Amino acid sequence: MTTDDFYVQDVDLKGKVSDAEWQVRCDLAACYRLCHEFGVVDRINTHISARVPDSDGDFLLNPVGLLFDEVTASSLVRIDRDGNKADPNHPYDVNPAGYVIHSAVLNVRSDIFCVIHHHSLPGIAVAGLKEGLLPVSQHALQFYNRIAYHDYEGFPTQDDDECARMAVNLGNHRTMFLRNHGVIVGGRTVGEAFCVMDDLEKACEAQLMMQATGRALHLPTPEMAEKTAQQFENIGRPRGETEWPAMKRMLERQGIVCDV
Repeated sequence: MTTDDFYVQDVDLKGKVSDAEWQVRCDLAACYRLCHEFGVVDRINTHISARVPDSDGDFLLNPVGLLFDEVTASSLVRIDRDGNKADPNHPYDVNPAGYVIHSAVLNVRSDIFCVIHHHSLPGIAVAGLKEGLLPVSQHALQFYNRIAYHDYEGFPTQDDDECARMAVNLGNHRTMFLRNHGVIVGGRTVGEAFCVMDDLEKACEAQLMMQATGRALHLPTPEMAEKTAQQFENIGRPRGETEWPAMKRMLERQGIVCDV
């Protein structure tokens, strides 16, 4: 058996799950592929989840051992709210730390459908700054007073109650910096989560570039920052509604197939 045979196993769930679940699987697999295309990866060490429609809290998570560009709709693992595989015969398992992080959000926030957790360098850098994310760009202003922080506690495990503390720190926000670790972004759809994650990446990159100049930063007034944040909230359509189909078309043009 080769290394590839050990890790990449054939799984075909098309036609074996509900149409609603299959659509979510396809969107989630596309999100993994797009994160790979955008360089928001850390080998096999981060994860993206999405709820299974019409289930009692089940959600989908990536198979441990696969890179983001290897994830397909069928290889995604369905687990219940306690972390148990819905199909014991599915050839893949999930990352235990991934379960802790994603269940901390999905088990308590019914308004969040998809969660992206990543370790991008800009995200880690801003998560390690005492001041965190600053409202120094239009991209950042959408998160003004709308972002949470969770202090570092080592690798998340199921042996303590960090899951509950993460949920408390998240509060009613959808985005949270894990101090000295990475980022969590939640969305009402897979597309919204991806687009907000991409905006947050740009906000972090812009802030770090500004700070690298060593020059004084210009911050909008609190009133203008709040006005802009509200404009983002009332943009007139759910975020990702238009962008997400365009992003999937980009994958199609590149011949990247996710719905297998």
